[in-house]
Amino acid sequence: MRVLLAGGDGFIGRYLAWSLAERGHEVVLLSRRAGPRRLLWDGASVRDSWLAEAQTCAAWINLCGEPIAAARWTKRRKKKLAESRLRPAAALVSALEGLKTRPKVLLNASAVGYYGDSGERVVDETHSRGAGFLPELCEAWERQAMRASELGVRVVCLRIGPVLGPGGGLLGRLVPPFRAFLGATLGGGRQWLPWISRTDFAGLAAHLLQAEVSGPVNAVGPNPVTNEGFSVELARTLGRPCFLRVPAFALRLALGEMADVLLQGQRAVPKKALDSGFSFKHRELAAALRDELQLPA
Repeated sequence: MRVLLAGGDGFIGRYLAWSLAERGHEVVLLSRRAGPRRLLWDGASVRDSWLAEAQTCAAWINLCGEPIAAARWTKRRKKKLAESRLRPAAALVSALEGLKTRPKVLLNASAVGYYGDSGERVVDETHSRGAGFLPELCEAWERQAMRASELGVRVVCLRIGPVLGPGGGLLGRLVPPFRAFLGATLGGGRQWLPWISRTDFAGLAAHLLQAEVSGPVNAVGPNPVTNEGFSVELARTLGRPCFLRVPAFALRLALGEMADVLLQGQRAVPKKALDSGFSFKHRELAAALRDELQLPA
């Protein structure tokens, strides 16, 4: 299958492009950088220069979006987070409107932050949106993408949890301090963390290109853990202790509203993925950390 991938220069996008190619798909990147199998795109406009090539792709994937937890949520930062998600999604759907030949499927990124803080409640794709900036942004993001369904395109909104892989994402931020004996549990540690290995994320995306599934899909592993459970397991995997704790008030003082990303959690499960027949390679955190960090058992 020929696949158009927007947002393929990020941490999970680079791996997904490689993984799809390994599965025999031909991947064409929509990118701000020129290069082989790359179509130049500014992330917002609809231009004939890339549309002609995009029209030959049977699947479109959109992973565009500034990292949520990269900086404090000032008013300006929140605007940038929203625009980096809503503008590309809107532009891609607008592009679809002008095509005679449209892709069969659009996979569009979203996030488990859609559910807000679920506490101890297990949430699947049937549960309603939470309250706050991130849930509202996720809802608007998905609404933009779902417009493509009115054009006869099957749309899947991937509600992505923290993706575990080397050199980026959650582990890219946590492994260095943990290796330096500075690993810590955040806040009370009881908030749920719905992780997914990078391997399984790429596998699920490939699966959803073919599976007759539409609407929201939780891109998370089957067994979420608490923040404390994650911290202890990561420390054990790296052969380090984990006895530090960062109080919630300190995180809120340092990060402001963005601290909610770390202090709130979602006990999200991948019901639609499992129901559609997807088989996870990494069902347990210990194996996922060991494999993704390429550490011996």
